Amino acid sequence: MPGIDRSDLKRIATRLYDRAMELDSLRFGDFTLSSGQKSTYYFDGRMLSTDPEGADLISKAFSVAIDDSGAEAFGGPTVAAVPIVGALALRARLDGKNWTGFFVRPEQKEHGAGKQIEGNLQPGMKVVAFDDTVSTGGSLFPAIDAVEAFGCEVVLVMAILDRHQGGDTELERRGIPFFKLWESTPEGKVTIAV
Repeated sequence: MPGIDRSDLKRIATRLYDRAMELDSLRFGDFTLSSGQKSTYYFDGRMLSTDPEGADLISKAFSVAIDDSGAEAFGGPTVAAVPIVGALALRARLDGKNWTGFFVRPEQKEHGAGKQIEGNLQPGMKVVAFDDTVSTGGSLFPAIDAVEAFGCEVVLVMAILDRHQGGDTELERRGIPFFKLWESTPEGKVTIAV
């Protein structure tokens, strides 16, 4: 995307953080996560990715990372990736990029075409996988595994928020670069990562 550099990414990530606070999509307090772990904050990425301004900001930042990666396709696990895929597909079209979107179901469908991966993904493509949040990677890694089993190469993973709860370590172990807009400290402080 012409005209966006590192300082623009920081500005976009900062405005996205502010928008999350305005929407109450990022809240601080005492929360129990789906993993059962306790947290001093809660982030609902779907509130942000289904908001028009949030979707615009996420797709701007993510499209820069996709462009830098040389990928041909982008996507991630349902449900979190679906609105982001839609926003990125529209941004790709408006920016004249020849990218395609996809999303990965938790398991193969029992009916219709019996697909697990929905979209125009083709074997041999270089892809970017993403989730709104990466903690342990419980939904992200099965999606990556399905895409790789389909015959594609995951060249980058993206997230709005890296919780630093093991998913980032596993990505490093797998040798997959990781682009994130925000990250949290062990004390639960959420900071801009770009």
